[in-house]
Amino acid sequence: MHFLEAVVLGIVQGLTEFLPISSSAHLRILGVFLPAAQDPGAAFTAITQIGTEAAVVVFFWRDIARIVGRWFGSLGGRVPRNDPDARMGWLIIIGSIPIVALGLLFQDQIETVFRSLWLVAAMLILFGVLLGIADMVGAKRRQLGELTVGHGVVFGFAQALALIPGVSRSGGTITAGLFLGYERAAAARYAFLLAIPAVFGSGFYQMFKSVGEQGPYDLVETGAATVVAFFVALGVIAFFMRWISTHSFLPFVVYRVLLGTTLLVLLSLGVIQP
Repeated sequence: MHFLEAVVLGIVQGLTEFLPISSSAHLRILGVFLPAAQDPGAAFTAITQIGTEAAVVVFFWRDIARIVGRWFGSLGGRVPRNDPDARMGWLIIIGSIPIVALGLLFQDQIETVFRSLWLVAAMLILFGVLLGIADMVGAKRRQLGELTVGHGVVFGFAQALALIPGVSRSGGTITAGLFLGYERAAAARYAFLLAIPAVFGSGFYQMFKSVGEQGPYDLVETGAATVVAFFVALGVIAFFMRWISTHSFLPFVVYRVLLGTTLLVLLSLGVIQP
């Protein structure tokens, strides 16, 4: 039964990681309604995100290989430091600093109080509304080539907010990008690339940390969920990048608000515990 639950959670992780609706919130909520009726935990969430992030590496492989190659080339002087791809490498590093620093600083809270369903519900609604506002008022003119160091830092802090389930890593980062005037596709592309160092770092850290520890799911079950999440996420990334080229984020905004409101009602009635 635990194995099947883990697979279901892996499917949900793959479906929700790149949509701006918070995969960590969905895993946290779904855990309450599965037969085990428990929080899958921050470690399970972080490890399964390795699978979804591996899908990003596959999907954007050419971009990533070019950025890494040009970045290393700039270190040796073979590539100019102002080369767009080399510069993107530096911006990804700079943008990753906030989530690393805050993740270490608030590690205990991330694994405990931040996982309260009251907080999850509030973040789903609040950042859903912010995404909707950003999508309406954002100029949507800037391309990734116009990304500055300052904007990279703003993106980085927006990504760090996703340490709280309900915010959404892609949703928070895309919202910041829209407020800064970037096109939907440009904001999403940078959000996906920016997540790679943080997700792999957090996932492997939690994997090694959880060896020998007792959690809701063992490493075999968690591994199965991670593999499932990888294959599901590949399809979701392709869908999402096509979607945002011609559609607004309104359906995701409505979904977030409805889910958060429903969660608040269930918590208020005592149907589920926080």
